[in-house]
Amino acid sequence: MKRIAYILSLMVMLLGCVHEDNHTNSPMGNFEALWTIIDEHYCFLDYKQVDWGAVRQRYMPYITNDLSNDKLFQILGNMLAELKDGHVNLYAYHNTARYWNWFEDYPRNYNEELIEKYLGHDYRVSGGLRYTIFPDNIGYISYTSFSSAVGNNALNEMFRYLDICNGIIIDVRNNGGGELTNASSLASRFTNEKILVGFMSHKTGKGHSDFSNPTPMYIEPSDGIRWQKPVVVLTNRHSYSATNDFVNSMRYMPQVTLMGDKTGGGSGMPFTSELPNGWGVRFSACPTYDANMQQLEFGIEPDVAIALSADDQAQGIDTIIEAARAYLNKNP
Repeated sequence: MKRIAYILSLMVMLLGCVHEDNHTNSPMGNFEALWTIIDEHYCFLDYKQVDWGAVRQRYMPYITNDLSNDKLFQILGNMLAELKDGHVNLYAYHNTARYWNWFEDYPRNYNEELIEKYLGHDYRVSGGLRYTIFPDNIGYISYTSFSSAVGNNALNEMFRYLDICNGIIIDVRNNGGGELTNASSLASRFTNEKILVGFMSHKTGKGHSDFSNPTPMYIEPSDGIRWQKPVVVLTNRHSYSATNDFVNSMRYMPQVTLMGDKTGGGSGMPFTSELPNGWGVRFSACPTYDANMQQLEFGIEPDVAIALSADDQAQGIDTIIEAARAYLNKNP
C-alpha cells in the first residue's frame, strides 16, 4: 500500500508539470509541443543515449503548414518510435501510434493452442488466473494480463487447491502488463518477510538527468495463504510492463526460478499529456530499478534460458513448460 501511495503521489506531481500551453494548434505547434514534452519529461533519454535534439532537427523539415492530420500523425509517430519504448504512444481520434519491435523482433516462445492443451477441459478460472494440476503433481497457473484482478479470497482458494502439489509453474508469457497492484498482490504470496525489490525515481526538472533520490520499493508478505514450495516463473519477450515488475519481484524469492526467454522490459511508469490539437501522448515518466539499482527497461534475463522448439510444437509439446516440470520434479 505504501508503494501504491507513492506512485499516486508521483502522478499528482507529474500532473502539474506536463501540460504544454505555449504552443499553437498548428502542425509546427503540435510538433514542438510533442518534442518538448518528451525532452522535459521522458525518463530514459540519457540512459538510451538518444540525441533528442538531433531527432528534432531530422524531423522538423517534414513539418509544413499544409500537412494533413494523417501525415502529421505519421511523422509524429515515427519520431516517437526513435525512443524504442512500448510505453510510448500517440493517440489521435483515428489511430494510435505504437512501437512493437520490443517483442516483434524476437522469437515468440508462446503458443496459446498448446496452453489450452495443457490446461485441458477441467481447469479452474478465477479472474485472470487459469490453473490446474498436471499428472506429475505439478501445479500450473496461467496469468495473461495483470489488468485482470484476482481477489485475496480467490488467491487463498487457489493455493488451497494447489497445496498437494510438489511445486508450481506460473506462466506469465504474453502477459503485457496491467495493474501493478495485481502483480504485487500475487508476488506477496511468496515471501514470509518484507523484501526490497527495487527503487523508483521521478523527474525533478527539465534536464534529462534531473531525478529525485531513489525511493525503495518493497514486497511485504500477504496476510493470506503464502506458498513455501518451489516455483518456476515462465517468461518471454511479451512479458512487459507490470509483468516485468512482477518477474523482478519474484526473482528475489529464494524458492523461485525464472525460465524461458528474457522479458520485454518496460520499467518506466507511464503517464499521459495532451497536444494542442487534442491528441494524447503517453510516455515513460518515472524510471524503476532493481534492488541493486540496475535499470530494468530492457528486460530481465531468466535463470534458465529455454526456447520453444518448432519440432516440439508440431508434436503438441510446450518445450518451456516441460523444462519447468522436469526442473520441479528434480528439485522438490
